[in-house]
Amino acid sequence: MSCIKQSDLIDSVADALQFIACYHPKDFIQAMSRAYEREQSPAARDAIAQILVNSRMCAENNRPICQDTGIVNVFVKVGMQVQWDAEMGLDDMINEGVRRAYLHPDNVLRASVVSDPLGSRQNTKDNTPAVIHTELVPGDSVEIQIAAKGGGSENKAKFTILNPSDSLVDWVLETVPKMGAGWCPPGMLGIGVGGTAEKAMLMAKESLMHPIDIQELIDRGPETAAEKLRVELYDKVNKLGIGAQGLGGLTTVLDVKISDFPTHAASLPVAMIPNCAATRHIHFTLDGSGPAEFEPPSLDDWPDITWEAAENTRHVNLDSVTQADIEQWQPGETLLLSGHLLTGRDAAHKKIADMLAQGQPLPDGLDFHNRFIYYVGPVDPVEGEVVGPAGPTTATRMDKFTEMMLGETGLLGMIGKAERGDATIESIKNHRSVYLIAIGGAAYLVSKAIKSSRMIAFEELGMEAIREFYVENMPVTVAVDSRGDSVHENGPKQWRIKLEGLTIEA
Repeated sequence: MSCIKQSDLIDSVADALQFIACYHPKDFIQAMSRAYEREQSPAARDAIAQILVNSRMCAENNRPICQDTGIVNVFVKVGMQVQWDAEMGLDDMINEGVRRAYLHPDNVLRASVVSDPLGSRQNTKDNTPAVIHTELVPGDSVEIQIAAKGGGSENKAKFTILNPSDSLVDWVLETVPKMGAGWCPPGMLGIGVGGTAEKAMLMAKESLMHPIDIQELIDRGPETAAEKLRVELYDKVNKLGIGAQGLGGLTTVLDVKISDFPTHAASLPVAMIPNCAATRHIHFTLDGSGPAEFEPPSLDDWPDITWEAAENTRHVNLDSVTQADIEQWQPGETLLLSGHLLTGRDAAHKKIADMLAQGQPLPDGLDFHNRFIYYVGPVDPVEGEVVGPAGPTTATRMDKFTEMMLGETGLLGMIGKAERGDATIESIKNHRSVYLIAIGGAAYLVSKAIKSSRMIAFEELGMEAIREFYVENMPVTVAVDSRGDSVHENGPKQWRIKLEGLTIEA
């Protein structure tokens, strides 16, 4: 019979979350490396290179892989013979570990959790509470699977109840393209089948904690119905041609996980949850001998690649760029941005919309005329940094504000990640604007292009405040040009056609 100390659980949770914020699992690094080696799409290969270079930089410097350091998900199996040396309840101990991890003075992680979700949506400032699932099992140890789940991928979770005779494959292949690129592919798909609605969702989420092993499965050959379905979906989803960051390419998913459970004879509940390119999870066991220990991967586990812009990459001065300049940019073209840009995301856009609707002037010093806005909520800097990791957030959430920003503020262009909706693309076309993307999953790499930062407006919004960045050679891709042509529309379409004629090794 083991006795688990309160301090051991708290320290283990805190250390685990700091660890996964900065280190990709080895299986993910290997899978992404294989995807890089086989990728034939230049845009997708460039995106994967940035993700892998970013991953190694974070491991070397102990900094977060992504600016969205996630909402904490915990699956706990408590042995029924365990004794506790604790004054706090299990959830309270876990949340204390979360609090300590996200407020660690040497590596503060971005607090993204808000309370009162239907009302004030106030940031809890320490990323608590975690979402905790507890199970009592035989034994005298405590097993914990813990993940930090980014909002971009979590927002793409899907659920349906099919008829028992319906095709799950057809539903997945119809649904994945509708998820867009906001979940930052390539990543994993977790699928839960059976049980009830909530059981299917839990199975899908927990399946994302499993290691990437699709290549091993293909090599030995699938045996069960679930294994055969995994291989079929892995092949068919990748043949959709969505590719890294939705740019079109060979690899959309690195693995497909499927968990099932007995269900009602009249039902086939199906849940699908993607994991992004900032895959962050770990498993540990407490047996009373002390806190868990975590060993960083060897730097030899990363491929020997570097990222450099191509020789013909267009250099853009944001301080002098004109309407005529942006009308020369082509979908899929890589740009290196230098100069000043503004930041802002959901909460800032809502405040601007409310002020304009009420006839109020924008705060002093906030002028969007002929400027670019970067949709970002950066991590706090540590010693020597201008900002912490500062990758893009999903631009689709700002679609509802785009016509207002282009029509009423004089904004020239936007930078984010993922696709834009049809109405937004039409607005971009009408205003002869442009939408650029930075690579989701390369937040630390992007931050190195930011040379200065100052607060402009809405400081009370924390990471969602409006700042002015000065950047040098910040890499971006033209996603929607001034004529309304979208790389997220054209890229996957072109690669879907190419894949019909290609024989690609798994």
